[in-house]
Amino acid sequence: MKNVDDLIESAAELADRGLSKGEIADELNVSRETASWLVERSGATPQPTDQATQRPEASASGPQDIHVDWSAIGRDSKRMSDVASAMADLLAKHGEDVDLTIGIEKAGGPIATLVARELETDLGTYTPAKHQWEEGDIEDLGGTFSRNFAGIRDRECYVVDDTITSGTTMRESIEAIRAEGGKPLACVVLADKQGLEEIEGVPVYSLLQVISVGKDD
Repeated sequence: MKNVDDLIESAAELADRGLSKGEIADELNVSRETASWLVERSGATPQPTDQATQRPEASASGPQDIHVDWSAIGRDSKRMSDVASAMADLLAKHGEDVDLTIGIEKAGGPIATLVARELETDLGTYTPAKHQWEEGDIEDLGGTFSRNFAGIRDRECYVVDDTITSGTTMRESIEAIRAEGGKPLACVVLADKQGLEEIEGVPVYSLLQVISVGKDD
């Protein structure tokens, strides 16, 4: 994906396939607000209009966001393994007896699988609330842990995802783990758009920190 038009086209395709706006945000590694804007611009859903002008309300420039395309890594198993090894190395200093790695679905699941193999831990997965999100208050929705993988059972664990956009999904995941009695010791992602050092008291590590630098007009 090279430009915004490519993202708009991809958002339209994903919307036509029935993905929620939260899932589209996850697939394109953008915020929920950006995903909504992309879908609206694509025409896949009706755009809200200003009654006076009958023109779309969405700004032509769109929301402020950074798109991270890591498909060059994701489509190659060896590259994924190498990257997961580096991510595991960032986590390894936190606790000697950690035996569980939690991957945040969807993209965080495959990465967490490889990280868990490197660290010789069990594997769990968490599907965040945003996968159900269309519009409205995401606080009314809930995420789920898959029963097909390891349970929390009051265990210390690591948390793995592909990107941090706003930090909302990682924060939700940490809170969900604690609600199950688990203790998240550290989080790791491929790219962190916020440059966060911690979330809810849990250290955050990333291979890349993507910082937007600009000046006010």
